[in-house]
Amino acid sequence: MMDYDYRSSLSRRLRAVHSLYDEACASMDLEQVNRVVLPGVLPIAFSLVHQVLIEDGSVVFIGGPDPQMSETWATRMGLAINDPGKEKSVEEMMNQRIGDYEAFLEFQRLVFRATEQFVTSIDPATFTDVVIAFPYGPGIAQTFSARVGGEAGITRSDAIECWMYQHALRHMGEIEHARALVGLKGMTS
Repeated sequence: MMDYDYRSSLSRRLRAVHSLYDEACASMDLEQVNRVVLPGVLPIAFSLVHQVLIEDGSVVFIGGPDPQMSETWATRMGLAINDPGKEKSVEEMMNQRIGDYEAFLEFQRLVFRATEQFVTSIDPATFTDVVIAFPYGPGIAQTFSARVGGEAGITRSDAIECWMYQHALRHMGEIEHARALVGLKGMTS
């Protein structure tokens, strides 16, 4: 049985990765975020939008709040593509841009706060509940979370670790590399 120490650790890790996004975003401007440095190299805007939309859309599947994203938010943020891009090609997502960076940052904070509040409220006894049973369908079978869940199914803790924490770290790595391409420094040592 999962305990309160695990929930506390998971909450701290999510806050830590979210703080990296806060710091990275605070030290970039809209031109840097939207810049395409080479054909086939996605702009930082893609990684930012993709990460926050996936986190926002995933939390409901593990018992959390409904997604914050709406057409109103997409319009306020001025997204060139109102889609996380999971099922789209690199060529399509090369066109992702953020039009209103302040609105994007407001939305990102809203999603991060909702995720963090949800995780701190989870009954630790439910971390082992299976949220996606094995065998996995085609949309899940090729994912990292399917490798983690295996034949037991993807549990609530697997989902949070994979869909939010690990996913955010993976895209922070992309952002750190892309920051170097636009003349900025990395986020951690």
